[in-house]
Amino acid sequence: MLAILLAHALAALAAPAAVRVMGRNAFYPLALVPLASLVWVMAGWNETQQVSYAWAPTIDLSLQLRFDSLATVMSALVLGIGALVLAYCARYFTDDEPKLGSFAAWLVAFAGAMFGLVTSDNMLLLFIFWEITTVLSFLLVGHNSDSAAGRRAALQALLVTGAGGLAMLVGIVVLGQSYGSYLLSDLLAAPEVPDGIAVQVALVLVLVGALSKSAIVPLHFWLPGAMAAPTPVSAYLHAAAMVKAGVYLIARLAPAFADEPVWRPLILTLGLASMLLAGLRAMQVTDLKLLLAFGTVSQLGFLVMMVGLGTPDAALAGIGLLVAHALFKACLFLVVGIIDHGAGTRDIGELSGLGRRAPVLLATSVLAALSMAGIPPLWGFVAKESALAAELAADPPLSGTGKWLLLAGVVLGSMLTVAYSARFVWGAFADKRAIRVPDWHAPGPAFIAAPALLALGSLGAGLAAPWMDGLLAPYAATLPGELTAHLQLWHGLNLPLLLSVVVVAGGALLFVRRDRFGESATLLGNADRGYDAALRAMDRLSLRMTGSVQRGSLPLTQAVILGTLVILPAVVLAVGTRTGVELRLWDRPMQLVIGAIMIAMALGATVLRNRLASVLAVGLTGYGCGVIFALHGAPDLALTQFLVETLTLVVFVLVLRAFPAEIGPEQQAGFQIGRAAIAIAAGITVPVLAAFATAARSTEPIWERIPAAAYEFGGGKNAVNVLLVDMRAWDTLGEISVLVVAATGVASLVFRSRRFGLPPRAADAPNYRPGKVSWLPAGRLVDRRERSMVLQITTRLVFPTIMVLSVYFFFSGHNAPGGGFAGGLIAGLALVLRYLAGGQYELGEALPVDAGRLLGAGLILAAGTATVSLLLGAPPLYSVIVEATVPLLGHIKLVTSLFFDLGVYLIVVGLVLDVLRSLGARLDDELVQS
Repeated sequence: MLAILLAHALAALAAPAAVRVMGRNAFYPLALVPLASLVWVMAGWNETQQVSYAWAPTIDLSLQLRFDSLATVMSALVLGIGALVLAYCARYFTDDEPKLGSFAAWLVAFAGAMFGLVTSDNMLLLFIFWEITTVLSFLLVGHNSDSAAGRRAALQALLVTGAGGLAMLVGIVVLGQSYGSYLLSDLLAAPEVPDGIAVQVALVLVLVGALSKSAIVPLHFWLPGAMAAPTPVSAYLHAAAMVKAGVYLIARLAPAFADEPVWRPLILTLGLASMLLAGLRAMQVTDLKLLLAFGTVSQLGFLVMMVGLGTPDAALAGIGLLVAHALFKACLFLVVGIIDHGAGTRDIGELSGLGRRAPVLLATSVLAALSMAGIPPLWGFVAKESALAAELAADPPLSGTGKWLLLAGVVLGSMLTVAYSARFVWGAFADKRAIRVPDWHAPGPAFIAAPALLALGSLGAGLAAPWMDGLLAPYAATLPGELTAHLQLWHGLNLPLLLSVVVVAGGALLFVRRDRFGESATLLGNADRGYDAALRAMDRLSLRMTGSVQRGSLPLTQAVILGTLVILPAVVLAVGTRTGVELRLWDRPMQLVIGAIMIAMALGATVLRNRLASVLAVGLTGYGCGVIFALHGAPDLALTQFLVETLTLVVFVLVLRAFPAEIGPEQQAGFQIGRAAIAIAAGITVPVLAAFATAARSTEPIWERIPAAAYEFGGGKNAVNVLLVDMRAWDTLGEISVLVVAATGVASLVFRSRRFGLPPRAADAPNYRPGKVSWLPAGRLVDRRERSMVLQITTRLVFPTIMVLSVYFFFSGHNAPGGGFAGGLIAGLALVLRYLAGGQYELGEALPVDAGRLLGAGLILAAGTATVSLLLGAPPLYSVIVEATVPLLGHIKLVTSLFFDLGVYLIVVGLVLDVLRSLGARLDDELVQS
């Protein structure tokens, strides 16, 4: 299973390059990946297999996959239809299709993500794959980014299914905590469901996620809108794969939760509403893809009813319907793509006579439509008749009036299915006298092969119904109760057969009276307008909230933040315990002296009129904090504090060049008691909270274990650095990701037009004269009035030393003070020195590298360490220690977290380069122009 996931990931990475080399024909070798995976699935059909890989063993988080009967069926559909759709793409697209390589990568990745979803045993892992499919769906639906309809459909699908996924995540967490396990196998094996309202609420939240993914009323409207996607996307995601994820989750949980009070009322009511309302809309629309889309919503409602009913017979019928729907609906979507290509339209009102001109395509469509309508001997008939029989036999859980109302609704919904199946074939292929026959480009054999195979699959499965029963029955047997039904083509003369006759006759009558349906909107159509109204309401609410708390006043914003910091902890402390607090003002007199200096500098910064003096005063408070760190035996923290404070001062100075040196009388604010009160209260709150937090400890402090753990697990003696690059590497990865995003945002605001680019070099300067010799390559380009020969000579001498020191701190950081962050800051300060001595052109001479590339390379290197750790047999971002004896160098000890630290180093250097280019060189240009 892991090999299949890895194969799809590698194929997705290779897809863009393959498309560049082979053009659209690259889809053929890409299709071999899911096809080969399908062979593995078929070889191990209904064999239960499990894979467990420790991801974060200290918190019992593991990558656990489980391959059982239900996962087998879903995997076969995902991989088999995925291979056919990829092969279909090779003839659907042209070589000049924009972003075709990216499209191929996303489609292959989607197949792998769906396989991961249906084989995940850990619910948290399932959620990760669930959201990956959501993001990939957004990218695939929005493939044509130039289309406003495509962009809107992609965003709508992302918002609806993403919101449902977040609700599902809350439900997963509650279920996991209630059961004491996040494994689906443990939930299904539990003897009983835990009591309490929490589990019921969690079930509702999980069902919200499942129903939104499967486009069930009232969260259905995103699916018809997603028809703006290319046809292969509609055939795969919206017929065979993504929309089946919700059905799969309901089927997976039904054995354990079908008897819970919230389960059947929610699923059966919404499922029946979807089946009827969407079936009605399918009789109204004239676009063939929209007709199939509303038909998909209708049949998804039927599917969730059957798999959620909770009896073995209904489960067998439901899984049979799932297979039938994937075969005939994927086939019909692919047929629509061929019609759209060949005729240039897919509107029923513009198509005529295609049946005579494309007999093979007509035969393919008829087979699939017969299966969709439930006509023998197609597989759709076998599954639908079994569904009717399962509902009749479902007593309990269904009984009385509710049972017959549900059965009547299903019969009426099935009539609509017959009607719009006939309407599809008639609309696409019939001769219509009033309509001009469109130009037609006949499809080649390779183009029609995929839908033809799917249509033949529907016929073959119906004829081999007993064999299919043997493949699908093992899942149905997992539900409580006795499995009495069997999937077969002929059950004799019985009530389900009579109902099937009624369905076909009623559907034929509805098709004959199809003009009576009209184009009027229904409740289903209004849901899309409701979505727009909800977005507008949220926009208005956000504007009002932002207008009330974000008025553009920095003092007001700070007052709200600091006020919250003061008030909330004060209230909590007032009602909570206040015992055991000890406060020691100082350990040695030097701390008192430094503290007094820091207080004096902080007060001085509030009254100084010179901006530079204020900045220096604030900087001294930071240096004082670093000295206190050093006095407490934390040289690593002290070093970092000094470096950060120095770099911060440089940034302030760069920005202050655009401001007057003194604060003018009109900008001065007198003493304000409110601001002073907030400042004093915030200053008191922080140490008070620290004192209470320290007093709250009831067990051994974790810091006592960190030094030993750092050396044992991380292979380093510097506990601070090992924490950052090993024990807390995930936190650090998140922090540097935020840092990269912030740097990109700030620089984008400054540059406005173009975000990245190589820094200009001396030869790019307008006053550059080749052949001139100076201490720095761009030194002579600095105006004589601002040029300092002493600074240039000093920079020339100390710059190499500083860079060597930077590299030293980088390599020594694992066992001594330093590390990637400190080394990067030192390298950044060296760049600052070159910039101050030689200007913006000297910066290009010092490091002629795009800052964006440095940031990206650092982030990729840090994140890539997770993969390297996996390949070396360790959990992601855990250190792997490699020791060897190398000639000349002797005994070498290499820790893989060094590469993570290198990523941090590059990000810090890239950030400094960005700051110097945006707040330095860019500001230089602005000042010169002004």
